[in-house]
Amino acid sequence: MTAVPARADWRDTLREATDLALLGFAVALAALPVLTLAPALATASAALHDRSVTGSWPDARTSLARFGRALPAGLAVSAVALAAVALLTADLLALATGRVPGGGPALALTAVVVAVLLGYAGLVTVAVGRSGGRGWQSAARKVARTCPQRPGVWAAASGICALAVLLGVLVTPVAVPILGGYALAALHALDARRPVPAPDPT
Repeated sequence: MTAVPARADWRDTLREATDLALLGFAVALAALPVLTLAPALATASAALHDRSVTGSWPDARTSLARFGRALPAGLAVSAVALAAVALLTADLLALATGRVPGGGPALALTAVVVAVLLGYAGLVTVAVGRSGGRGWQSAARKVARTCPQRPGVWAAASGICALAVLLGVLVTPVAVPILGGYALAALHALDARRPVPAPDPT
């Protein structure tokens, strides 16, 4: 007789939700110096990957070691990402307030571009997590190649990131880290739905 896997009850769901919220707060705490945002995300992404593969979270020593290894490259990634965010935010504000021409169409187009870039960045973060929290450059190149091949995944990732940003603006600030943990988990779940390669007939 084949064993039927036990269903997850409300306690498992609550435990998972609590773990993701704590993960979000851990990322927020590690990212307080601002430039440590990328290493914090890389470490959290690696922890989520471990959780999906082994069924358990990595211990604190493993995560701290990953964070330390991610710092050198992550600081540069954070600086570039924050500069891009600042420029895009200034562009959106200028369009929204009418300080530059373009009106609604230009604002909508810029918002779509921002969402697409967020989706790309989210998938890169997932790819970094799959390599133990390292390899930003190789992950960026890999995702740049695969995004056009998986436009549905790219669009869904963009939607997840855009929704998280929108909710982050609307909710109380203390809930923003929780949204971050949930969004990162959603990106991992989305990326895990990869097409199974067809078997080689030879």
